[in-house]
Amino acid sequence: MVNVAVVGAAGYAGIEAVRLVLGHPRLDLALATSAADAGRRVASVYPALAGATDVSFVEPSVDVIAGAADVALLAVPHTASVELTVPLLAAGVVVIDLSADFRLLDPAVYEKWYGVTHAAPELLPQAVYGLPELDRAGLAGAKLVACPGCYPTATALAIAPVLESGAASASRIVVDAKSGVSGAGRSLNASSHYVAANESVRAYSAGGAHRHTPEIEQTLTKVAGRDISVVFTPHLVPMSRGLLSTVYVDVADGFATQDAVALYKERYRAEPFVYVHDEGQMPSTLEVSGSNRAAIGVVVDERTRTLVATCAIDNLVKGAAGQAVQCLNAVLGYAETEGFERPVPVI
Repeated sequence: MVNVAVVGAAGYAGIEAVRLVLGHPRLDLALATSAADAGRRVASVYPALAGATDVSFVEPSVDVIAGAADVALLAVPHTASVELTVPLLAAGVVVIDLSADFRLLDPAVYEKWYGVTHAAPELLPQAVYGLPELDRAGLAGAKLVACPGCYPTATALAIAPVLESGAASASRIVVDAKSGVSGAGRSLNASSHYVAANESVRAYSAGGAHRHTPEIEQTLTKVAGRDISVVFTPHLVPMSRGLLSTVYVDVADGFATQDAVALYKERYRAEPFVYVHDEGQMPSTLEVSGSNRAAIGVVVDERTRTLVATCAIDNLVKGAAGQAVQCLNAVLGYAETEGFERPVPVI
């Protein structure tokens, strides 16, 4: 068994990581940390895990984590993650980072968008970007994995095949994405409070202000092999979990819906977590809720020569904790599907 510490385990992504580690046949939950909930049993904070674990939250400490775990899943905010990563790597612990600290290749870009100087730029070249469906080559045996954000994951999966194929005829892409309130985290927030969010849909960080913008552009530029810019507008929708990203890009004359569906089905044919809908069908967040799946639907608006590609994921699973465990499977040489075999609720 591989001993895993989930750091920041009391947050929504962290507790999803706990759930997935507990259900994995070759991982053992060695430690669950939370400064705010230290001393409380995990199952007392999240009763759904009653009977699944007797572990209690402990204070986060590099020495304690390194002494108990082979792998640390870091579900903590940016800057907090890099402060832990440096000593954990030095102690021989594999780090799977769910924060933004190692996603961006250029430390100057990180500083611009996150407002702080990167504390360990020397580690950026060795961090493997953890979106296996696009590039899993560096994951086997990796010591540091930077898991993508939820919006970049859904957006990249939605548009990658048409960029790779050259069918996209433009370098600017429009992204309209919607996420449930769990994406705002567990901390109290006036904008995601029930009264503010219920029965309301709201755009936020419009006009290129969202921090996931440079990550999306970096990923799509690599996929396309040319500079890609995005107009990215996220929305908060009144549901607990789920994310839907709809992406628009101009395509070449003669590229029809049936061509797009065939292209996407072939591109993702061997990907166990990606499902491409048949022509005439588009995905919903309900069909992926609680799972590590990404569901994709595509259609070409022939009047405007625009491809409309939609990807639905669970923001806490494929958009965070599930992706982290999928990447950890690849790091350890396990099948990426290991630990995900159980069906999830359909309603």
